[in-house]
Amino acid sequence: MIDDYKKARRLGLKEFHRARSQGRYPYLPVLDEMLSGGSPLSEFPVGLVDIPLSMLAGTKTVGRREAFAADFMPLLEDNTEFAFKWSNLYDSQINEGIRDAIKVYEYMHRFYVMEGNKRVSVSKFVGAHGVMGDVVRLLPNQNETNELDYKLYMEFLDFYNVCPLYEIDFSEIGSYKKLALLMKQDFITPWPQEMKERIRGGFQFFQKVYEPKAADKITINASDAFLIYLNIYHLDEMRTLSTNALSRRINKLWNEMLIQSTGDSITLVHSPEERVESKTGSNAGLWGGFFGNATATMYTKEKPLRVAFCYERPADTSSWIYGHELGRNYVENAFDGRVETIVYDHCSTDAELRQAIDTAEIDENELIFTVSPAQMQETLRSAIHFPKLHFLNCSVNLSHTKVRTYYGRMYEAKAILGALAATLCDNHKIGYVADYPIYGSVAEINAFAIGAAMMDPDVKIYLEWSSVQGSDWKKSMKEQGISIISGQDFIKPNSASREYGLFKILEDDKIQNLAAPVWNWGKFYELIIRSYLEGKWDEAPVNQAVNYWWGMSAGVIDLILSDKLSYYSKKLVGNLKNAMILDALGPFSGEIHTQTGEILGLDEKKLGSEEILTMTWLNDNVEGHIPTMEELTESARTVVRVSGIITEDV
Repeated sequence: MIDDYKKARRLGLKEFHRARSQGRYPYLPVLDEMLSGGSPLSEFPVGLVDIPLSMLAGTKTVGRREAFAADFMPLLEDNTEFAFKWSNLYDSQINEGIRDAIKVYEYMHRFYVMEGNKRVSVSKFVGAHGVMGDVVRLLPNQNETNELDYKLYMEFLDFYNVCPLYEIDFSEIGSYKKLALLMKQDFITPWPQEMKERIRGGFQFFQKVYEPKAADKITINASDAFLIYLNIYHLDEMRTLSTNALSRRINKLWNEMLIQSTGDSITLVHSPEERVESKTGSNAGLWGGFFGNATATMYTKEKPLRVAFCYERPADTSSWIYGHELGRNYVENAFDGRVETIVYDHCSTDAELRQAIDTAEIDENELIFTVSPAQMQETLRSAIHFPKLHFLNCSVNLSHTKVRTYYGRMYEAKAILGALAATLCDNHKIGYVADYPIYGSVAEINAFAIGAAMMDPDVKIYLEWSSVQGSDWKKSMKEQGISIISGQDFIKPNSASREYGLFKILEDDKIQNLAAPVWNWGKFYELIIRSYLEGKWDEAPVNQAVNYWWGMSAGVIDLILSDKLSYYSKKLVGNLKNAMILDALGPFSGEIHTQTGEILGLDEKKLGSEEILTMTWLNDNVEGHIPTMEELTESARTVVRVSGIITEDV
């Protein structure tokens, strides 16, 4: 019907004039013109694909360019042959549907029509989601493409090889890998067809609800927002959600999506004295009250502040949790009865943690500490469910506004331990047993290695991971003649071992402890709780994800030394510690050499905090590698999926 063509043309003219008024090109972009002058591109036949109409960016050749506005709506007069053919195609779409596939070229995750522009136009006009297309992929030349765009596209191709979905269109490098981790998949084995369909259906439902809400209000695209959603809610739950229920969930996540859209979402607080300033120009007063007003209540012995600690398991079964339990006991005695704590120590599953937090809320706890990155997802769900409570998770570099994180700059202590180890080693070989490849852990390894090399340029650090399947680091160290080893940071109470901190294996296989890093969780918790009591919690704007990342200068990281160390060794450690506190010494200042021969830091006085936290490289004197997901134990994978560094290999 020609009347429908007239309606489509009015839409096309409206888009045409809008584009011109905004300084945009009003016609369809032409791929041939975009690529003119460059090197010939390799072609790869993809085959028949259900193409989302939103990803059709233009036309392949100049032919019918001016017959369409930039949104594929027609522009030619309604008395033309073009209008007649468009109308016939519309009638066919309404009566039978369009069955013939269009021919398109895909370049950098966008499609350009070679044959079938009118079919696309009609499909868009009737509100279809996609159109069947015979796709030929043009592979970009690395040297003629923006480096970040190229890396992102290569990551998409890795994803597409195992899960062929064009709809998922992330804008940040690492996002496809994060999706793989969330789905417990990799980039090697094809993902199950059933999972692919669940992702496609879930995303299309999410996109339908999200995009009208996001229009002109937020810059983050539907795919990036969908990834944020999946970090909190399970994909399977979408099957039972109504449109209104999903809309309410998106409303609750709006701040999470807003900070993601700014591109600068994480605020690292480096000391207790540092103020958290808004990165968007807003002041804290405008945002006050989001977390409630901590100054509204005067806490006394009769009406104390109630604080809950949620552990995955009892403290006597875990050296990590034991350290936090010592910190909780410290807090009980630090506030003269104005603070009362309670422990929930069987929170290893989401359901158990949810029940503990529900109970904590009923018991009027105001601050909730969860002490493992693996607990973050359920902690975040609970924070959304209980907006008046205040949640903290022991992790770092996670961009969630509703859960603050806290962690220590342990790399400072490890750098000093590395220097000490090198002075005590007589064969240039030092062992290092790491736990999980999570944010901060690689920095600790490299700081130890650099500290050791500053004392002994010939030293090698032999890296082993306790979280790798079948790990037998003791046997490996012994076979390589290594006697000086940096082990775990804590003693496990119910099976005490001397294999912690920096230790030496003697000839009779006995262990001599030399030094150990100290996580002073009591001091950490005291400083956080004190700031809450003093009403400083509300000073941070709600559009910031606050990460407390304190170090030796705050007294939350320290070292203890064995009496068996010489006076000179103790003096060395003392001098290095004082310099570290004054920020006059740092392992990541100046020139740094990696395993791959890359030289970093030449143009910088010191690597930035984000660079330190997210390291995926190892120093040139480290013998070993960062494990892949396939190498890790299942319990380690749970932690890494939440807080793990993103490496080239998922």
